[in-house]
Amino acid sequence: MPSYSAPVEDTLFLLKDVLGYEKHSNLPGFSEATPDLVEAILKEGAKYSEEILQPLNLSGDKAGCTRHEDGTVTTPAGFKEAYKAYAEGGWGGLSIPEQYGGQGMPATLSVILNEYLCSANQAFAMYPGLTAGAMAALLVHANDEIKDTYLPKMASGEWTGTMNLTEPHCGTDLGMMRTKAVPQGDGSYKISGTKIFISAGDHDLAENIVHLVLARIEGAPEGIKGISLFVVPKKKLDADGNPAESNNVSVGAIEEKMGIHANSTCVMNYDESVGYLVGEEHKGMRAMFVMMNEARLGVGIQGLAQSEVAYQNALAYAKDRLQGRSLTGPKNPDKPADPIIVHPDIRRVLMTIRSFNEAARALYMWTSLHGDVSHLSQDDTERQTSDDIMGLLTPVVKGVLTDKGFDNTVMAQQVFGGHGYIQEWGMDQFVRDARIAMIYEGANGVQALDLVGRKLPANGGRAVQAWFKEVGAFIKEHEGDEELGVYMKGLKQSLNDLQAATMWFMQNAMKNPDNAGAGSNDYMHLFGLVALGYMWTKIAIAANRKIKEGANGQEDWLKTKLTLGTFFMERVMPESSTHLARISTGADTMMSLDAEAF
Repeated sequence: MPSYSAPVEDTLFLLKDVLGYEKHSNLPGFSEATPDLVEAILKEGAKYSEEILQPLNLSGDKAGCTRHEDGTVTTPAGFKEAYKAYAEGGWGGLSIPEQYGGQGMPATLSVILNEYLCSANQAFAMYPGLTAGAMAALLVHANDEIKDTYLPKMASGEWTGTMNLTEPHCGTDLGMMRTKAVPQGDGSYKISGTKIFISAGDHDLAENIVHLVLARIEGAPEGIKGISLFVVPKKKLDADGNPAESNNVSVGAIEEKMGIHANSTCVMNYDESVGYLVGEEHKGMRAMFVMMNEARLGVGIQGLAQSEVAYQNALAYAKDRLQGRSLTGPKNPDKPADPIIVHPDIRRVLMTIRSFNEAARALYMWTSLHGDVSHLSQDDTERQTSDDIMGLLTPVVKGVLTDKGFDNTVMAQQVFGGHGYIQEWGMDQFVRDARIAMIYEGANGVQALDLVGRKLPANGGRAVQAWFKEVGAFIKEHEGDEELGVYMKGLKQSLNDLQAATMWFMQNAMKNPDNAGAGSNDYMHLFGLVALGYMWTKIAIAANRKIKEGANGQEDWLKTKLTLGTFFMERVMPESSTHLARISTGADTMMSLDAEAF
């Protein structure tokens, strides 16, 4: 049976020593989130994830969700009780403003909790995860009446939320959407249409489900500019705001998926269902992007989360499994063989995964802190800078963490040999669950195009130039530190490669946009290498500082981090030059074949 232990110690080290969480104490929510309180919250979240969610992961995968003849959906055994514990623990309202019944804590704490939940049970974590995204969109764009009606119940966990974008004939190209909205004259609309791939679309965990639905109001402009966003509850509300009669929202089917079986991914049918406009008419994508950006960061974390739990189980197996002898002589002479962790190739796998995990954790936390600053700071310049960073890094976090997260689950599965292919060990579930993260919330090819086509040129390149300036200044500040020699070498070279790739796009993408498309995936991963290398260098600085200060009993633990960081710089960072070489070949060969030649 697989196991999981939440990386609380790593998280606290990153928050306090690497990212300087306490420097934000002037922001709303941060001042109340004292170090002791943050530690208590994370430890309780870890306990919930380890003791309640993780034991349901394998059984939930095998059982899946069930759609009954009356159209209702039930989740696997134990999920209702686990969700009840989640709601009673106040986890759903952790970062929601107090006026809506939340605790007003920084969003970063909820983001960290999401990692723990996803490692323990990704399918379960998606139910509250979708709710969090829906609440984020309502907080920014809904009117006060909608906020007061829906947010307190969603924050308490009494109701859950979803996002409804995709239709059978259109995925990423939402301008082709057919779901229609007919105004009723009383401020409401009748919503009709079919949506597919709707995660957490229906279930038995909560008494009502608040669907956020993209639809086109009758007479609206064609294309993406004619789409509006609506809140459509599963059940209509009575005069007291309680769920009452059906709102003609039904489940056509539960999708039969490769993974995340315990999450009800539904075909949703809306038959003149009553909905209410969120934000302005024809501005639905603006509102939905709040939810999508939150979801994309969350999905990136899913990639890391599966990588982390797969690593933990592969490590335990590598220490226990006896097979062969060390190349340099027996390390376990009293037994018939050595544990496989003595073999260099097993160590290559384990160190590749863990060195990624630790930097990726720092990256999503750093990005999330910028998100908090962008919403909470009273300084216009600081707020804009953080918003730029959040926008620039979101496709990188989503695309790179999920691509590499999946690769890592496959490598971890390989450590088990034949047992990795047998279901009882649980490794196949990590692989299957990780695979979806590369696809939903915008397939990773779309993330790469978004980075190159939208984020780089946005506001005259303001965000990417600020990024280059920040990393460049960091290198200049620390390049004389002998302890950071290998880090500075790797980070400086990868930044040079990224800047060269950016310049190549500037010189070649305008005359042939296919050049940007052909190099976008490599550019996204090159950008990710720079970001991960930047994080590893920050980690190394903090680790060296703590060791000099006495380490407080953590010296061996900190030295392990330095070894992992060195491994990453020596073995992973050189890939930046390969990405640059591929980008620089352009699109000519890639686009030269006629479709019939394939």
